[in-house]
Amino acid sequence: MERPSRERQRESESEDESESAEEILTCPECGSDEVVTDDDQGELVCDDCGLVLDERQIDRGPEWRAFNHSERQSKSRVGAPITETMHDRGLTTTIDWKDKDAYGRSLSSEKRSQMHRLRKWQERIRTKDAGERNLQFALSEVDRMASALGVPRSVREVASVIYRRALNEDLIRGRSIEGVATAALYAACRQEGIPRSLDEVAEVSRVPQKEIGRTYRYISQELGLELKPVDPKQFVPRFASELGLSEEVQSKATEIIDVSAEQGLLSGKSPTGFAAAAIYAASLLCNEKKTQREVADVAQVTEVTIRNRYQEQIEAMGFR
Repeated sequence: MERPSRERQRESESEDESESAEEILTCPECGSDEVVTDDDQGELVCDDCGLVLDERQIDRGPEWRAFNHSERQSKSRVGAPITETMHDRGLTTTIDWKDKDAYGRSLSSEKRSQMHRLRKWQERIRTKDAGERNLQFALSEVDRMASALGVPRSVREVASVIYRRALNEDLIRGRSIEGVATAALYAACRQEGIPRSLDEVAEVSRVPQKEIGRTYRYISQELGLELKPVDPKQFVPRFASELGLSEEVQSKATEIIDVSAEQGLLSGKSPTGFAAAAIYAASLLCNEKKTQREVADVAQVTEVTIRNRYQEQIEAMGFR
């Protein structure tokens, strides 16, 4: 019978603590719930009437003080956050290459050679087997291609997660590591709404475009990736910026895409070619003429594609 009574007593104590915490969050003097914490004094203060509700609070922050960002970075004792873009998620120890001690003094020649040997062994033991080495190579390829494409950090994280999922589902067997890594990066761009065409991704990759498309379709189907069709309007700002066109041309190109898409002209068409034709048509209508060759080079499509899409869009806008 002692155990239930003790448990009951603990429950009542926890309830009393929670009730007291709730009472502290409301000022007993003016009834306001605007209660703030003064970190400098370690006090809980009502923001309306200034009543000190609690003092000598425990400071759960660091014991050091910093007055700017560089001081905060130098005094901080935590490492970088966990990232999926590294095969070990960034949890291993890193031996610095500067060959200096904690006080910034240069090491002796004996210590330098010792650090060199430790650094070499550190690189060797970071990957314990062939699977980790392959994962390290694949994620480095994702990082290289993402840097060449100029996509943000979030896309690299998503691409790394997609590749890890494909690895866990054993979808890489029988396929090249570079092909799956490139397909994962293209799927991440689609998922994050970053406009990058398959041609642009294939340009920075080391595998043919046909293999990338085939691998992309396979892993997206097997992993159940819900990817929406690419909107041609996503390419308009980037293409117009590279061509040096104004905001007026961009808004006109967006209008052309909306009107022609409502009439079903977008079905089965390349989004990059559709966007390029809309930009070409808008540049003519806004008297900022660009040649078909200039637009085709920026959008990485052929002039024939622009001419065909241009004729369809002009008819849809009712200019003929």
